[in-house]
Parts: sequence; C-alpha cells; structure tokens
Amino acid sequence: MTAAPKTSLVSSIEKAAAQAGLTLASVTQGSDFHGEPTTVFELGLADSSNRSLKLELSHDFDFDKPTLLPEITAHLAAEAKRLRNPRPECYVTLGGIPVAFGKFQWPFHRSTSGADTYIVHGELDLADGKNSGLHAKVAASVTVTFAEIVPAMEQPYAESFVYNAIRKTVDFGQLEFLKSGNRQPVPVTTRFYSRWQKKFLFTETDDKARLEYLLSKVYWLSGVLGASKPVWIADPKDAQYLNTTEKDLLRMANDEAGEGLMTVDGEFAAATPALMARASEFQARLDAALSFIKPQFNEAMRSGQANM
Repeated sequence: MTAAPKTSLVSSIEKAAAQAGLTLASVTQGSDFHGEPTTVFELGLADSSNRSLKLELSHDFDFDKPTLLPEITAHLAAEAKRLRNPRPECYVTLGGIPVAFGKFQWPFHRSTSGADTYIVHGELDLADGKNSGLHAKVAASVTVTFAEIVPAMEQPYAESFVYNAIRKTVDFGQLEFLKSGNRQPVPVTTRFYSRWQKKFLFTETDDKARLEYLLSKVYWLSGVLGASKPVWIADPKDAQYLNTTEKDLLRMANDEAGEGLMTVDGEFAAATPALMARASEFQARLDAALSFIKPQFNEAMRSGQANM
C-alpha cells in the first residue's frame, strides 16, 4: 500500500531547500531496511545543473523539536555547495585514499541481531580514477545511549559523523577494500564525541597534517577526478573530521595558492599543473595507505600457507 508523503514534511523540506539555493525536483516513496515507507526527496541546484542529491527521511518524520528545521537547512546549504564539486560524493582520508560514498540505506534501523544499536548500511568505493572495483560494504552502528545526543536518527542529522567515523575507521586500518565481501562493521562510539565540548572529535591534527590533507584532496578530487575543476575547501564535514574550522582550511588553501599548487576562488580551489606534477608522491601515499589497511595474514590463508 502506497503512503502519500506528508504535506507538512514536503512543505518544510521545500522551504529549507529554497533557503539553501536548491530546488525540489521530485518526491517519491521509498522503503527502509524493514520495508517501512520512507519519503525520498530529489534536490538540485537552482542554476539548472544536472547534478542532484537524494534526501531520504522516515515517512512519519516531523520537525517536532525547535532545532530540527534550522539544522536541516544548514545541512542542505552545505550540500548545495558540495554539489558544485566535480564528484560531490567523493572525499579523501588522512592517509591519502580517495573514496566515494554511496548506496546508503537511510534512515537508521534497529539491529536485527538483538544488540541495542541503530544500524545504517552503505558502501565506500576506492575512487582513484582506475575503476578497480575495490570497495567496502559497511554497517555503521550507533548505540542507543549514543543516539541520545543526536537530534534525530535521520540522514541530515547523522550523515556527517557517520561518514567521518567511516573515514576514521579506514585511518585505523580496520576497513579493507575488496572486489566482493561481507559488510564490515563501523562502530560509532562515544570515543568520537566530547560531552564536555559537546562536539564530535575524530582526529587531532596539526598544520602539517591538514596541509597534506588539503593537497591530497585537491589533487585527487579536482585534478584526477575533476579535470582540474574547483572543489569546495570550506567543507564542514572536513572541518569536523580534522578537528579544525572551515576558516582555517581556507587560510591554508590560500597559502598554497601563493605557492602555485592550487588556484583559489572564494571557498573553492582547483589543482594547478604544479600540483599535478607531484602525481608520483600522491600515488605512493595511496599505495602505502592501501597496504596498511590490507590484513597481511589474509595473504597466507588465501595462498594455502596458513597452518590452521
């Protein structure tokens, strides 16, 4: 049985999208992990770009808390800027691995194994431009206790910390990229949140680490994947991941523009030939990072050398 989208929900999303510079292209019914109805919004840039994003909410979701609507408006404003990237779904890790997030089945669902957790499934693809097919199927889990700090267990309120927890799990060497395989767990725990500071904390970084991150991001997302088109530097997802501010990321990008490694236009930066000339350096970092996350003991077992 088809459930008609709630008029109040559609009206609220349309208003928030307009404030963010987005247009509502369509509203359709989807289904969550348990087959319950969801409302799926397709949103696009107001300048008629052919790029769009999908926002999926529980069918009965309501903006019943005063902070919910402002937060979704801020989320959509960030999405509008990220949509201007050549590959909006792509990010990099601190180790220098370009990744693409996709096939996320929002919203969260309660665990079917009896654990006291919320789960969301998705996939992480290696996005180095070589179409290797290497990817990681993930199951990000949030405890019921941890969920109490989240305004709502829905995509716009959880996507940032889920994506960053996945990136951090890659940094830990606890996700492997494969051509096939089962879902790999990503526990999103209180170790990623400071109740004292009331914010998520994923990685303590200094200027050197942030600079390496920015250069890697512009090299892969602008230079390799984007034909040197600009990418958004002042991304709050990255600021949260690196435990810094969007302003600081822009400062560092402008410094590198002075060195001739990127060109900066407002909050966006594009790779220069000087940056692309360092391809071997970025490839070496990628190879090292992929080697780090590949369990070496598996090779012995795969070749039949393991004594089990």
